[in-house]
Amino acid sequence: MSNFNQESVLSVHHWTDTLFSFTTTRDPSFRFRNGEFTMIGLKVGEKPLLRAYSVASANYEDRLEFFSIKVPDGPLTSRLQHLEEGDEIIVSRKATGTLVIDNLRDGRNLYLVGTGTGLAPFLSVIKDPETYERFEKVVLLHGCRRVAELAYGEMITEKLPNDELIGEVVRNQLIYYPTVTRDPFRNRGRITDLITSGKLFRDAGLAPLEPEHDRVMICGSPALLRDTKALLIGNGFAEGNHGEPGHFVIEKAFAEG
Repeated sequence: MSNFNQESVLSVHHWTDTLFSFTTTRDPSFRFRNGEFTMIGLKVGEKPLLRAYSVASANYEDRLEFFSIKVPDGPLTSRLQHLEEGDEIIVSRKATGTLVIDNLRDGRNLYLVGTGTGLAPFLSVIKDPETYERFEKVVLLHGCRRVAELAYGEMITEKLPNDELIGEVVRNQLIYYPTVTRDPFRNRGRITDLITSGKLFRDAGLAPLEPEHDRVMICGSPALLRDTKALLIGNGFAEGNHGEPGHFVIEKAFAEG
């Protein structure tokens, strides 16, 4: 287990019967870039049971935070959802991932497109002062089926704008756009439909997407990744990666369980 740190659970929050988040201690040696993921899990017998999780906390915070679904028969989440304060988990000493601003070309607006727990990497990105130095506007899109699943809304709209470090830039540059598909809500519809119809841009007071000025990060369901990628490529956007920065990046590492 030399590739892993053992961390203690500091808090657990159950958002709904299918979503929860938890925070843990952070070994000082663990380094990551905002937007990256790592492998976390539990020891089951003598073997580690692991899954990839984005780090939802910022890289300057002294604790780690993770946002998870609950899968009743999932090998790992069926156990993780019962975590309590003081329990131990294991965290890989290595972080990686494509959802880092270094993988994007310079631009004017940054769109962070997430569904469900795909919000997690963007929670660290919107806490990063460098994000606001690189981009004039940061648009956080979070799509869910139900209003109750719009986790972290209060943190985004109330806590971050009053943060000592980044509160001023958040107030001036961050646009939070939650949307749901199955409940009455001020914003309704799939993210790709809101982009295609132009409603998103009318609501946000921004011009429609174009590759000269706009950059996009995407994390969420396979359907979101497929449909948003096709929409962007159809509009002349090029995908970026660690070797070649582009107009948009996608995280493909996650599997439920």
